[in-house]
Order: sequence, then structure tokens, then C-alpha cells
Amino acid sequence: MAKHSQNEVKESLKELTRIFQPKDPRKFVKDYIRKYRITGGYEEELTTLVKDEMGRINSSVS
Repeated sequence: MAKHSQNEVKESLKELTRIFQPKDPRKFVKDYIRKYRITGGYEEELTTLVKDEMGRINSSVS
């Protein structure tokens, strides 16, 4: 992914994570990659991003 495009993908994924608050980050990322046709190789990085964002959401609620 190009740098600009990569930042857009990450910001979009963070926003969707805040909206949907998925129970299974790995499945959420797989569905996201399939739906938006993201090139392969970024699944682990995006899954980590979703897990971090969920941690932030959960820590701010507590």
C-alpha cells in the first residue's frame, strides 16, 4: 500500500472499530480486507491496530 493510502485504511479501520466494537478482531479484519479488497500481507498489522483501538475504548469506558 502506498503511504497515503495506508493511512486512510488505518484511519478508516479505527473509525469502524469505534462504531462496531467487534468481539473478534481477527474476523473483523478478515471481513474488512475482503470487503474493501485490501492487498494481502497487512492482516496482522491491521488486527493489532483493531486490538489496540478496542483496548483504548475499553479503558476509557471503565
